[in-house]
Amino acid sequence: MEYTTLGSTGMEVSKICLGCMSFGSGRDWMLDADESRELIERAIDLGINFFDTANVYSAGESEEILGDVLADYDRDRLVVASKVRFPGAEDHRNASGLSRKTIEQELSASLDRLGMDTLDLYQIHRWDPDTPIETTMRALDDAVRRGQVRHVGASSMWAHQFLEARRVSEREGLAPFETMQNLYHLAYREEEREMYPVCRKYDVGTMPWSPLGAGYLARPHEEFRTTTRAGHEIDNAGVPYHEFPASEAINERVQELAAEYDATMAQIALAWHFENENVTAPIVGTSSVEHLEEAVEALDISLSDSDVEYLEEPYEPVPVYGHE
Repeated sequence: MEYTTLGSTGMEVSKICLGCMSFGSGRDWMLDADESRELIERAIDLGINFFDTANVYSAGESEEILGDVLADYDRDRLVVASKVRFPGAEDHRNASGLSRKTIEQELSASLDRLGMDTLDLYQIHRWDPDTPIETTMRALDDAVRRGQVRHVGASSMWAHQFLEARRVSEREGLAPFETMQNLYHLAYREEEREMYPVCRKYDVGTMPWSPLGAGYLARPHEEFRTTTRAGHEIDNAGVPYHEFPASEAINERVQELAAEYDATMAQIALAWHFENENVTAPIVGTSSVEHLEEAVEALDISLSDSDVEYLEEPYEPVPVYGHE
């Protein structure tokens, strides 16, 4: 395993963050408690020390499962992140959003489910247009001061929103967003225009979600629509990868390089992330130990500059997705 520093937090994290959305129930591709334990324990064996979950994943089941497994390990060696914005175990008027009430209630519930006193990283899952950002940042800062949270971060949003939040923190002396979790991969690179330059300026750690494009970059494009999870991602994230103008060309080039390197397509797509200066640690979500091991093996692949250029060359601008 390779490790890196998560932006200005100073925390040392594995270059792969294990995404925990597949833990729980509700979808046929999800893992039950025993299956999730096997995957988490193998991740730790492989050197992964960075885990990302959310209150909304399986209505809190993901946090419960992750907490139960990590209780058997040295907590100080691990970095755990969760998120707030959407309802967790309970769904009522104040179960979602980023008001002080929602943040305090959901944070307390997440800590209980995880069996932890302190979260290493607490992120807003999306922007809340109904709550002033000053209110949100003060509530998050208070959580840091109470010792419930060490660092705060954000997920997909417009760069001007992220900058607004940073300026509020600077003006009021509040804990700033130190991480950004956004949609980014070979077939979707819109974040390079504004968000990533902002992240570099402020030394913000970056954790792209869906680094394989919901599996689009892990198999030939002709097969993508036949997968179980593809439909879920398209329906809920609203990202029609198969309709992007350059997607097929990019997918085919990933196939070509996979054959040249005697690797899987997923490994080539992940190797691109590992070589990318915009990326700290991609969030790899999987329901298979085999795929997890392949992701770790991708760290040994060193793409040449010409390979990277070849993979990136077909890209064409597409509409922005993932902010809702």
